[in-house]
Order: sequence, then C-alpha cells, then structure tokens
Amino acid sequence: MKNMSILFLMMFGLAQAQSQSNPKVDDKLKSIYSTALLNGKSYSWLDHLSNQIGGRLSGSLNAQRAVDWGKAELDALGLDRVWLQPVMVPKWIRGTFEYAHIETSPGKTINVPICALGGSVATPLTGIKAEVIEVKGFEELNNLSRAEVEGKIVFFNRPMQADLINTFEAYSGCVDQRYSGAEQAANMGAVAVLVRSVNLRLDDYPHTGSMSYGLLPFKKRIPAAAISTNGAELLSSMISLNPNLRFYLKQNCKNLPDVQSYNVIGEIIGSEKPEEIMVVGGHLDSWDLGDGAHDDGAGVVQSMEVLRLFKEINYNPKRTLRVVLFMNEENGMRGATKYASVSKSKNENHVFALESDSGGFTPRGFSIDTSPEKLKTIQSWESYFEPYLIHLFVKGGSGADVGHLKTDANILAGLKPDSQRYFDYHHAENDTFDAINKRELELGSATMASLVFLVDYFSL
Repeated sequence: MKNMSILFLMMFGLAQAQSQSNPKVDDKLKSIYSTALLNGKSYSWLDHLSNQIGGRLSGSLNAQRAVDWGKAELDALGLDRVWLQPVMVPKWIRGTFEYAHIETSPGKTINVPICALGGSVATPLTGIKAEVIEVKGFEELNNLSRAEVEGKIVFFNRPMQADLINTFEAYSGCVDQRYSGAEQAANMGAVAVLVRSVNLRLDDYPHTGSMSYGLLPFKKRIPAAAISTNGAELLSSMISLNPNLRFYLKQNCKNLPDVQSYNVIGEIIGSEKPEEIMVVGGHLDSWDLGDGAHDDGAGVVQSMEVLRLFKEINYNPKRTLRVVLFMNEENGMRGATKYASVSKSKNENHVFALESDSGGFTPRGFSIDTSPEKLKTIQSWESYFEPYLIHLFVKGGSGADVGHLKTDANILAGLKPDSQRYFDYHHAENDTFDAINKRELELGSATMASLVFLVDYFSL
C-alpha cells in the first residue's frame, strides 16, 4: 500500500509538472480552438438540425429525420465506424395546441398561455372549467382537506428561487411540482393541474417537460399543463381578489404505444488502447414547442464537432473516441439505459464520458464526477485553459445520459456553460436557432475537445 501511495504521488506530480509547462500541449489546444473558431462546423450543423428538421420529440417523424441526418453527417466525417442502436421509445403527441382562459364572471374572460406537460392525458372534448386552488408545493397541498381540493384545478405556483446563482439548483428546487403534481392532486380529487413554468424570467412562453402519474390507474389520471410565468402571476393576483373565479383549459394530447427509434453512434478507434473508450455525447431528441436548439441541439453538434476537430488537426487518439447521440432523454431516458446495458453486456470499458446538455452558452468549465485523486489531476490542468477563460473544474454531476456509465474507476464530466439564460429557453417555444450565439457554441465545442485531448494525452 505504501509503494502504491508513493507511485500515485509520483504520477500526480508528473501530471502537475506537465500541466505547468508543456508547449506541445499548449500548441495542440491552440490548434483546437483556432480550428473550431475559424473553420468550425457546429453552427452550420445546428442550423440544419434546428431549421430544416425542427423539434424532435421521441417517436416523431422529426426524431427519425434527425437520426437519419446524424448518421449521414457522421458517415461523411470518415470515422472508423458509424451505426444505429435500436431502442424502443414512448410516443406522446400534443395534438392541436392548447387553449385556456380565466373567467372572472360569466362571459368575462382573459386568455392565458398554457401548454400540456409531456405525458399528460387530454381534457374532455369540451374542456374543463373549475375553480382554482393555489398552493406553493406538496406540503401545502397535503395540509388541505380532500373537500377543499375535490372538483377543483390545483395551481402549483412555486417559482424558481431567484437568489440562487446556480440556476440548475433553482430548477431542482421546484421541478417536483411539474413532475409529480398531477399524481399528488389527483389523489385528492382534483380535476386538473396547472404548474407555473420552470423559468426565471417573466414572459408569455409556457415551458413543457416530463411528468408522471406514478402508479395511478388510467381512469384516475387528470390533465396537467404548464402556465407561463406572466400567466401565473396574473392568475395568482386574480385569485387573491376573487377566490371563486374559474379557469378553463382544453388540450387533446395523447399517449400512443412505444415505437422504435435509435441512438446514433460513431467512433475513431484508438491507436494504442482501443479497448478503452472515451465518450462524448448529447441527446438528439427535444420537446416539440421550439426546435430544441439549446436543449439539446447544441450538445449534439458540439459532441460531433469533437471528433471532427480531432480529424482536422490530425490527432489520432490513443483510446477509442466515441460520439453518442442519445435518443429519448427528455421523456424516458430509454436511449441512455439501452446504451449502458448493451455496453455492460459487451464488457466495454468506458474510462471517460463527457456530456453537453446545458445549452450553447459561453463555456465556463466542467462538472466532474470521479475520485478525489483524478479530480485533482484534472484541476492541475487549469493553466492550459486560462487563455480561453475556462476556470471551473468542480466536483459534481456529469449528465443525465452519461451518468448511466458511472463506475468506481472512470471519469464522468459535464460541460458547464454560463447558465443564467438557459431556463429562459428550456422546454419552451423560444428555444430556437436564433437564440444561439455562433461564437459561444464554437467555444463550447473547442473546450470539450480540449478536455478529451488532455484525458487521452496524459492517459488519465
């Protein structure tokens, strides 16, 4: 054990020395960034994926078009291998767009923007009209009697906590009402659920997202919809003036049987250790309201760009470098679980996996899930990234898709862009290509490629 400790300290010291001064590494990272910024392809790829294909909800025609596009583009890169991995995914359709209004008195109504949550059942053909009971969360709901809730629409109006600088922490603090709100309200006799959009900005864009009925039988399931933040503010203020007002909503979404889709996978076989696999990836599916440019078209094209950049700068990785465009992250995680199960059955050794699924904004660094020793080694590379203003190398989660590859020995990482604007677009109609900044997107691609290069070059 003592000898092993000494060996590790020697290796760690060597890695630190290398990171402090290694012109060859500096030159390679400069080449990666220059190529991405002067001759990048991520932006044009995303233009096509967003504007020519559009929203890519699992099981939809557009999702299949994205699969075909992804495979064709990876084939065109001249990779050693490109293939499709079949996976069964849920199929939910929105139908015609939703309608809602607040009724203050018979004949006096105010329209408000809503959208069905992914997986929700429809309203009756004539819609639902009922009184509204407003709560901030499950605890407040459970403190009410069934008589107070039964026959009403439950309105969950807990906003994201604006004073949390980490917006993903703020998101985690209120997304439970979106995911499980319908189940909780239905158990108390509610006829529908409205959820304040998970968004820090006040606007008129309702934000969809996945929801679950848990073990509720189908006949007890109730419609679930998101209301825009402006709509939520208006509804809350009007309830305070008139607790007996009524709310009307109509949606005709539908859950259909599972259909076959695919993960899209391509790889460059390693020159020295082909049995050791490094993965970069994002999820190819998106919600249907916008075109999924930030969530997660950006992550898809940035991951593809990592392999293209390596070929452009003539770097042949020692380990096998694989890109995975995961299907069905948004409403089931079927692609990630299928990829992980197939990899496990083949005894594949994933030594490193990096995911981009936080938008195409300016990269700040990485969130890293690994042992303290390996984290310290990666943090010793910070000086390489200083010229590119990358400074965050923190312990934390990686990504929903690559998280399924976690072992005690490997390294998982997530690209961390600036997140302050991300939830303005997340799962909403305004998540479109025009919200993407070309330079920020390309910097993210280069930053991902640089970390993959360092992991490979130093054989971490």
